[in-house]
Amino acid sequence: MRNIDHPNLFNFRDLGGYPAADGRTTRWRRLYRSDSLSRIDPADAASFTALGVRTVIDLRRPREIERDGRVHAFDGLRYHHLNPMHAEWEEATDHDEPSDARWLANRYLDLAEHGHAAIAGAVEVIADADNAPVVVHCVAGKDRTGVVSALTLAVLGVPDPVIAEDYALTSAATDRSIAFLRGLNPQIAEMPTRWLLSPAETMLLFLADVRQRHGSIEGYLRLPDEVYRRLETNLLET
Repeated sequence: MRNIDHPNLFNFRDLGGYPAADGRTTRWRRLYRSDSLSRIDPADAASFTALGVRTVIDLRRPREIERDGRVHAFDGLRYHHLNPMHAEWEEATDHDEPSDARWLANRYLDLAEHGHAAIAGAVEVIADADNAPVVVHCVAGKDRTGVVSALTLAVLGVPDPVIAEDYALTSAATDRSIAFLRGLNPQIAEMPTRWLLSPAETMLLFLADVRQRHGSIEGYLRLPDEVYRRLETNLLET
């Protein structure tokens, strides 16, 4: 089951079952992506801990963690705060870009360039089988989480259209997530609509941008070959 229901999480899903390199598929119950795990309360705890999660990668800014808190320190749970530095979206200079998909892809490319160390670090954590199962999350589980998830799947040989389809699944969670967040922070109602979108085209554009600029996803990540081997061993069915 790809989408996993938790009472206070709206965008939690398994990245298993996707076609990958050499006719293999990504393993189920090894890598999850989610919106903010800070919202786990007793109503979520049983369903979350039943997954056997060992490691959480939190991609949020320090101020977001200070504002919302972090995942509960469940017994044995490893926590990594890896914040990919990037410009505030309000500071973007291309607000006249007519395509929402292209505008979002521009934000992701900026995130990839300025947040390289944290993104590569997240992929390295994911590659270590001792850390599995891993959950990667940010606030909405769409942008920072989407970039890390997409790059990880791309390294594993998952086709771009499949990666883009996974990214677009967030659309089904947007209304519930935004309604919840607006209850906590009414200012979210003022957020531009395009910030909330997750069209598949955005991820296709982003992955093409990364390859154009760096030659390949591996050329962007610049991780040792041994990390990619561990990633395949950990996340691909044999």
